[in-house]
Amino acid sequence: MTPSPFGVMGIVNLTPDSFYDGGQHDSPAPGIRHALALRDQGADILDLGAESSRPGAAELSPGQETQRLLPVLAGLRRVAPAAVVSVDTYHAETAAAVLQMGVSIINDISACAFDPALLDVLVQYKPGYVLMHSQGRPKTMQHNPSYADVRREVREFFEREMSRLVRAGLPENRIVLDPGIGFGKTLEHNLALLAHPEDWLEFGRPVLMALSMKSVFGGLLGLPPQQRGLATATATAMLRSKGVYWHRVHDVAAARQAMTVALALEAH
Repeated sequence: MTPSPFGVMGIVNLTPDSFYDGGQHDSPAPGIRHALALRDQGADILDLGAESSRPGAAELSPGQETQRLLPVLAGLRRVAPAAVVSVDTYHAETAAAVLQMGVSIINDISACAFDPALLDVLVQYKPGYVLMHSQGRPKTMQHNPSYADVRREVREFFEREMSRLVRAGLPENRIVLDPGIGFGKTLEHNLALLAHPEDWLEFGRPVLMALSMKSVFGGLLGLPPQQRGLATATATAMLRSKGVYWHRVHDVAAARQAMTVALALEAH
């Protein structure tokens, strides 16, 4: 937990093909500068990602991934040793490499499904772990996603996968839940999940909402990614009022302002 009544994870894309800011920070110096700027805006955690997970994105090898990640991590450790760093990866090899460098959290879109050896790394190091729901891999996940009942299926996924992780040896208090907005879900699926965060809050684990600039706002408002900031801040404030504590965002300052206003009004 943080001293404030919410937590903000700042997104640091180190990939040339991110849907929102691809190419702006895809080398060490601009990546480090951007991470430090988000820290200065008030990010509690810096989430580094070297492989795009946008719909249709190509996969990277662990070698390519670590080639992008390790210089930025080394730079942050040098200039901001107290920064709490998360790495967005599903590769066991990458996770082991970054955990050895002091990374605190592994943010995995696959629930250890894309590289089952990741579970062994988690059990060994016991980092914070973001357990995210997704239907399929990024390359194909938006090809006609289908659910009988998306809310029930995501709840069942969390119950099943949390149990599996704990049985394997990852303490439950290391697990954070992410419903995976935009990952194998239509606009209606996303809205149904966003309207009912109580579905996952009942597990008693922190929930990380990662909806910054996503296609749900494009579907609702017809806006390109660069114009979805106001919608993101509005949804972030509303979800914090419903009990969602952690938010993964591109614009840290806007998220903090929106949540501060929402909670101040709620208190009165």
